[in-house]
Amino acid sequence: MSLGTVVSRRIPRPTSSILSTVRARAGAPTIRRAYSTAAPGAGGVSRSKALAGCAATGFAIGLGIEVYKGYLNQSLVKCDAVPAVDFIETNGYPYIPFDALEKDDPKNPMRIRMATWVKELQDHICKTIEDIEASTAPNEYSPSPEPAKFLHDAWIRPTGGEGSSCVLAGGRVFEKAGVNISIVHGNLPPQAQRAMLPEHPSLPEPTGTVPYFATGLSIVMHPRNPHVPTVHLNYRYFELEDPETGKPKTWWFGGGSDLTPSYLDVEDAKHFHTTLKEACDKHDERYWPEFKKACDKYFFIPHRGESRGVGGFFFDDLTTSSPIHAPPNSTVPGPTQDQLFDFVKSASGAFLPAYVPIVYKHRNDPWTEEERRWQQLRRGRYVEFNLVYDRGTKFGLNIPGARVESILMSLPETARWEYMSPLGAEGSGTREAELMEVLKNPKDWA
Repeated sequence: MSLGTVVSRRIPRPTSSILSTVRARAGAPTIRRAYSTAAPGAGGVSRSKALAGCAATGFAIGLGIEVYKGYLNQSLVKCDAVPAVDFIETNGYPYIPFDALEKDDPKNPMRIRMATWVKELQDHICKTIEDIEASTAPNEYSPSPEPAKFLHDAWIRPTGGEGSSCVLAGGRVFEKAGVNISIVHGNLPPQAQRAMLPEHPSLPEPTGTVPYFATGLSIVMHPRNPHVPTVHLNYRYFELEDPETGKPKTWWFGGGSDLTPSYLDVEDAKHFHTTLKEACDKHDERYWPEFKKACDKYFFIPHRGESRGVGGFFFDDLTTSSPIHAPPNSTVPGPTQDQLFDFVKSASGAFLPAYVPIVYKHRNDPWTEEERRWQQLRRGRYVEFNLVYDRGTKFGLNIPGARVESILMSLPETARWEYMSPLGAEGSGTREAELMEVLKNPKDWA
């Protein structure tokens, strides 16, 4: 199977006209473009299914608005639908999280908007992964007729905040998949602020303990099949509050996503990177080259002299005054907080379109025990990076009262280390060696 069999295509015109127009509350036409993941030539969506989908979309919008009104105890400012929202339908769940887009209220403080976004995106991604599991036949590793589902573990942080860890284990496709969110707040002493300065130059010089707020979404998925890549995503928002005014005195966004295959498929790497690059280019064409370079640098394993995977993009401390927005890179003022949040939504919303087609392409590929062995060795490298170099893991483990289970969610259930393993040896001409060449010499895939 090629990626071409699952890449989105426009549905036939008769159905497209049924779904084409939703009227916004203000009276302006709102176009919702529908896509299908059926294989080319497999026929279009039936009229009855299209009508049901249209009705379901309207119901979801209405229900979402009413629930969200009750949650916020206020009237929404946004209209009933988002203009020109592209989404791709796969077995009932759109790749693009239009529900989350529709619930974003620009009148709210950014901490509420980002917290709402990550909550909605977590639910959206979990449903999509569960749908992949349900659409895959039972196998010898997961023979149950009931597909695996996420364990939802909600938690309260005694010192301020909450979160939810969603973990799926023992699946037909995914051996382990974790989708975590956290929404925390508290007080940050001067020494903790100083420790953050090297990585976050936008922070002001500490003068005392200040309130902080942080929220984010973190995802790691370890598939069972060695030909389906592991994937990682993280998006976050952080702010320090001015104790006198109660308003943020500094803030930033961070995030990115990267792909870690055990076997190189050039088409997969190009698809993943191109999809994410397109999301970046919608907002600033300078982002992708800089953030791709930052990803290759960050996910390098110095003691092995190789990258963890084939990369993606990575950014941190992104704010209006970030160097990428300042002269000589730009002669215009930097983007506003709202504009940067729009970028974060586009980039994080591109995760499923970048990854899910690759999963569908390879989930039923045959594999050997030797290939499984190589996958386990590559997972060992994944563990080494996360425990030795990953800033988020180290920071989390050093916080008093840290939720260790949630922090170590990123680790695979099984991994392997061999002394002087011959697999992947340079010059051996094997597929394992092909991957190692790319890991030691990162490439531009998009």
